[in-house]
Amino acid sequence: MNVVPRDLMTETAVSSADFRGAMRHLTGGVSVITAGRGKDITGMTVTSVTSLSVEPPTLLVSINRDASSFPLIKRYGAFGVNMLAADQLDVAERFAGKGGLKGADRFAGSQWVTAVSGVPLLVGALSAVDCEVEEIVERHSHGIVIGRVRSVRNSTRNAALAYWHGQYVAVDQDEDAARLADVSLPARGLRGV
Repeated sequence: MNVVPRDLMTETAVSSADFRGAMRHLTGGVSVITAGRGKDITGMTVTSVTSLSVEPPTLLVSINRDASSFPLIKRYGAFGVNMLAADQLDVAERFAGKGGLKGADRFAGSQWVTAVSGVPLLVGALSAVDCEVEEIVERHSHGIVIGRVRSVRNSTRNAALAYWHGQYVAVDQDEDAARLADVSLPARGLRGV
C-alpha cells in the first residue's frame, strides 16, 4: 500500500451540518445493500455505491459500522448491490427503516432470489450484483467495503431511482433524453457553432 505522508489538521474546520448540506447537492443512485444468508439477513438503502475497477470487476460501498448490515458483511464475506428502478420507492423506504421494519422483515413485499454467495438479490432491480468482500477499510464511522463482482443480473428497464436534496427522484432515460433534446443548442438552430 502506498501512503503519502501529510499533516492533517487536528481540529474539524467544517461542521457536520455544513458537510451534510454540501453532500445533498450530490445526486446519487439509490441501491439496497443486502447481507447475510438464510434467515440471518438484513439490508439497507444507500447512495454510496461506486465502481472501482472494470478489470477485475470491482465496486465499493461505504457503510456505517453501526448499521446492522456491517457485521453480516464481515461475517459472511459477501453482499448484494440492488440498483433500484424508479418504481421501487417502497423498497428504498422499507430498507431505509420507514415503518420500523428490521432484518429479514424488510424483505417482505418484494421478490428475491438467492445469489451464489447466499445473499438475496432483488428481482426487477435495474441491476443486481453479487459481490465477494475483497477488503474492508475502516475509517471514522464507516467501513469502505471493496467487493469483487461475482455475478450481475441486468434488467432492460430504463428509469432509475435517485436521491437529491433529501428527496427521491426518478431518472428516466427516454423521458429525460426527450426533454434535453427540446432545450439543447442544436435543436434551436445553432448547429455548427
